[in-house]
Amino acid sequence: MAINTVNSTTPTSGLLTAMGVGSGLDISTLVDQLVTAKKTPQQNQITDQATTANTQLSALGQTSAALSALQSAMASISDGSAFSAHSVSSSDTDILNATATGTAVGGSYKIEVTQLASALKASSGAFEKNSTEVGTGTLSITVGDKTMDLSIDSKNNSLASIRDAINKSSDNPGVTATIVTGTDGAHLVLSGERTGVENGFKITSSGGDGGLAALNYDASASEGNGLSVINPAADALYTIDGLPANSAGNSTSTAIDGLTLNFTAEGTSTVTVANDSSKATSALTNLVNTYNSFVSIYQNLTKYDTVSETAGAMIGDATLNGIASTLTRIIGGSANGGSISSIGISLQVDGKLAIDNDKLTKALSDGGKKVNDIFNRDNGFSAQLDAQLKTLVGEHGVLAGRTDSISQQLKDLDVRQKSLDARMESLTARYKAQFTALDTLMSKLNSTSTYLTQQFDALNNINKK
Repeated sequence: MAINTVNSTTPTSGLLTAMGVGSGLDISTLVDQLVTAKKTPQQNQITDQATTANTQLSALGQTSAALSALQSAMASISDGSAFSAHSVSSSDTDILNATATGTAVGGSYKIEVTQLASALKASSGAFEKNSTEVGTGTLSITVGDKTMDLSIDSKNNSLASIRDAINKSSDNPGVTATIVTGTDGAHLVLSGERTGVENGFKITSSGGDGGLAALNYDASASEGNGLSVINPAADALYTIDGLPANSAGNSTSTAIDGLTLNFTAEGTSTVTVANDSSKATSALTNLVNTYNSFVSIYQNLTKYDTVSETAGAMIGDATLNGIASTLTRIIGGSANGGSISSIGISLQVDGKLAIDNDKLTKALSDGGKKVNDIFNRDNGFSAQLDAQLKTLVGEHGVLAGRTDSISQQLKDLDVRQKSLDARMESLTARYKAQFTALDTLMSKLNSTSTYLTQQFDALNNINKK
């Protein structure tokens, strides 16, 4: 019978069941494994390149910062200010004190202050109160070649209004006004903002009812002044080694070359000026320390540790090696017939600098001339180092170029990463769709197999009967 032939196929249905496909298939895990296997080689390449780029970017940042610090350390050396410093002392700081600039010359000066500079201060006569009317017309206040004209009418002619008009005027030449009230009444008090005879003020009035004449003042007039002087405008008067001098203020920088004198009281004091090598020593020490800091950074970035078998981030880097080589050549060379070793700064075997303080002190004993010549005359060390550093740091420097290149590389890697992520996302979706379809198909096949098995079993039971 044909049925017996069909019955012989039952082992095939058993094989489908043994495969275990259908609803029991773990699609998610299977897809993840397949996508990970596809993505990993490309992801590792991107990750390794990004790690290297970021490491180099950090290394270049350290190098740039160290060289910028070296450039800053050169500033006071390059402009010569470190070698032109002077110490200044006053035998009586209650009388005066002094400061020096680079043009000061060593020596001592006996200075006698006979008068301090003062600003003009004058008061009006007494008025009944702040709101008392003074008068109308034009009030003109002059200091030097500047004049302020105030128009005073019946609306602003009180003592308080005139005070406000003076203080608020944008043309004020340097006079302040206030009201002082005593037992006799209110007084308008005017004060010059600057000391010295040339900064004394003059007040005139014109037009109106004539009442503003109560505020007139002219130091050269013998009569007609409405204001009384409280404190006259005066220059500072003093002598320098017996030579008479004066100044509008209590501070002057024109009396002695390279010195600023500040007067605080009448009396006599001796000012002494001497060369000060401490600033030069400090500047050169800072230069050495900053240079050594760069060397330490360079050595750390380019070293190879044989114990841990690890290499620095920039080992073998041509740019860093070139920078270190050039700076060593400059530092170890000569300029204007001298070397840094001749002033007590020596280049050590490890590439760093060391200072012999005794030798440096001796080199600076001439007021810093010798050291200044080595660094700043003609094509000295300052010019050589500055020229090199300018090519390395800054917006258009070599390191900025390298940094920009690596930054662009990181941007490109970011684009590659996003592209890879997008492809893997698409692949994941495709795999899931394919395996879901497969799972559905296998589930249907499994159901069909189960149905056929049941039918075969039923036929076999019939045949047995």
